Amino acid sequence: MTLTKLPFLLIGLAALTAMALPDGAFGADAQAGRQKARQCQTCHGIDGIARIPIAPHIAGENDIYLITQLKAFRSGKRTHEIMSVIAENLSDEDIADLAAWYASIEIKATIPE
Repeated sequence: MTLTKLPFLLIGLAALTAMALPDGAFGADAQAGRQKARQCQTCHGIDGIARIPIAPHIAGENDIYLITQLKAFRSGKRTHEIMSVIAENLSDEDIADLAAWYASIEIKATIPE
């Protein structure tokens, strides 16, 4: 490969990477997500630690994972009687902000001795 083709290869690689990321993965606002998480706190807690046995803990989850799951609920690709109803009203910005909030929560695990 010649050096003259290298910039085009790098631009193409950057474009493919950006297309692979869910919408809203950049520029999310964790503090806005904290405010929006009030609607999540009954089941998942504002701190991401589930309050009811059927809800998963989401604190410290990867933001890309959270975005993907919320969009799957919103689109109907994934269904749940509560989450599908909640997610259908979330914008891409809401989803990104919520994911940023829950991903920003630090979780530490201690292995018993």
